[in-house]
Amino acid sequence: MILKILNLIRRKFWSTEKYARYLGVKIGKSCDIQNVNFGSEPYLIEIGDDVQITDGTKIFTHGGAKVLRKKHPNMDFFGKVKIGDNVYIGNNCLIMPGVTIGSNVIVAAGSVVTKSIPDNVVVGGNSAKILSSLNDFEVKILKYNVGTKGMSKSQKKLYLLSLTDSEFIKK
Repeated sequence: MILKILNLIRRKFWSTEKYARYLGVKIGKSCDIQNVNFGSEPYLIEIGDDVQITDGTKIFTHGGAKVLRKKHPNMDFFGKVKIGDNVYIGNNCLIMPGVTIGSNVIVAAGSVVTKSIPDNVVVGGNSAKILSSLNDFEVKILKYNVGTKGMSKSQKKLYLLSLTDSEFIKK
C-alpha cells in the first residue's frame, strides 16, 4: 500500500520525463515529454534525443493475449518501442507494440502507429500512413514561418494578432 501511495505521489509531483526514467524508459537528451502513458512495461521503450511527445499519447508494449489464454494459459507477447532522434509526436497518438519510429519524423495528432516508420517522413491517420517526405513538408511549410520562437507569450500574442490571414496555415 505504501508503494502505491509513493508511486501516486511521484506521478503527481514529478515531471513526466523524470517519472518515465524512474519507470525504466530510456530517454535521450533535450526531450520534451508531456503527459504520456507508458503502459505496463515502460522499460521496453527507448526514446532518442530531441524528441517531443505531446499530451495524451499512449505507448503500448503488449496487448491482446488475454483472448488466447483459455487455449494457452501462459500466453503473453511484447514488442519494444523505439523512437529515433528529432521526432515530434502530436497529441493523442497511439504507438503500438513493436513499432520503431525513425529519426526526423513528424507524427500527426491522433495517429495510430501500427507499423514502423522510416526516417525523414511525416505520417498521420488511423492506421498512420506516410503523408510526405520531411523535405516536401519543409518546402510547403516554410512560407508560413513567422519566426516567433523565443518570443515571450505576450510578444507572440501581439505579433500573431498583427498578421494577415494569408500568413496563417489554411486547410
